[in-house]
Amino acid sequence: MARVKRGTISMKRRRNRLAMTKGARHGISTKERRANEAIRHAGNHAFAHRRDKKNVFRRLWSVRINAAVRPAGLSYSTFIHALKEKGVGLDRKVLSMIAKEKPESFERIVTHVK
Repeated sequence: MARVKRGTISMKRRRNRLAMTKGARHGISTKERRANEAIRHAGNHAFAHRRDKKNVFRRLWSVRINAAVRPAGLSYSTFIHALKEKGVGLDRKVLSMIAKEKPESFERIVTHVK
C-alpha cells in the first residue's frame, strides 16, 4: 500500500484557525495554542451575548415608551397596566417603534388607554 502524507489536512486546519484570529495582538494570531484559546473564549462570549442582547433591547423599549408617555402624565408602569386592563395586544417592541416613528399614533393609543 502506498504511503499517505497527512500534512495538508493539519496545515489546512492550522491555517483556518489562525485566519479566525487575524488582526489579534500579542501572538494570538500567530501561535496555534493561543489562537485556539482565543477562539474558544470568543465563542463563549458570543453565545452569552446573544442572550444578553434580548435583555438590552427590552430595556431600550421600556425607556422609549416611558419617555413617550411622560408628557401625557403617565409613568411606564401605569401605562403598561392600563394597556393590559383595556386589552390592547401590542407588545413593548411595537409600542416603542410606534412611539419613535409615529408619535401622533402613539398619542392616540395613550388617550384610548387613559
